[in-house]
Amino acid sequence: MITIREAQEADYEAIWPIIRDVFRQSETYAVDPRISKEAAHHYWMAQAVKTYVAVTDAGIVGTYYIKTNQPGGGAHICNCGYVVDPAAQGQGVARQMCEHSQEAARGLGYLAMQFNFVLASNVGAIGLWHRLGFATIGTIPDAFDHPRQGMVDAHVMHKRL
Repeated sequence: MITIREAQEADYEAIWPIIRDVFRQSETYAVDPRISKEAAHHYWMAQAVKTYVAVTDAGIVGTYYIKTNQPGGGAHICNCGYVVDPAAQGQGVARQMCEHSQEAARGLGYLAMQFNFVLASNVGAIGLWHRLGFATIGTIPDAFDHPRQGMVDAHVMHKRL
């Protein structure tokens, strides 16, 4: 059973290894793979409107954040980032976090959700986002230098809430 709750500051000790390893792989996030623990905290928790964790009996197995995508006239659209511990992949954690994030975003007053940089090589995420009602509204050619696949496209994905 997966419970999703708002992250507490003390949760960062469990969040850090999960996001650190994903950032270090440099295969799904356009984040400096050498990012420090402190800079990652700012990226994942401090600049977010809300950060959440997915918890099972094994502990924290995933995390996501919600932040405003653009200020001012664009502040009604949010952006989210999701990371699942590799040991918990394939267990529906990402799906539950995305569904939860849509409800949380509505509760925060957002009218839409946009993912700005979904790598074309991340076929699992793209398939899941499409199944959850997101549309690919644009593609940036050769947007990311993937460590194994070379230059890959990035998609902009959107869903009205």
